[in-house]
Amino acid sequence: MQGNELIAIDPEVLGGTPVIRGTRVPVQTLFEYLERDYTLAEFVECFPSVSREMACRILEQSESAMVAVARL
Repeated sequence: MQGNELIAIDPEVLGGTPVIRGTRVPVQTLFEYLERDYTLAEFVECFPSVSREMACRILEQSESAMVAVARL
């Protein structure tokens, strides 16, 4: 799954805020929950429209992107 399959940006959805595809949950919310020491399970419980698999894929893509930038 590519990044564009994970994240949607649509001016009609939350004013174009990047959201987890198929939901109205901002991607930033996932990171904010984890930064505030919530577990991934707690995040998914709070946002049942996001599957654990989707959240994990977003985190994996983010990790890959950061590692790629670090290698430049």
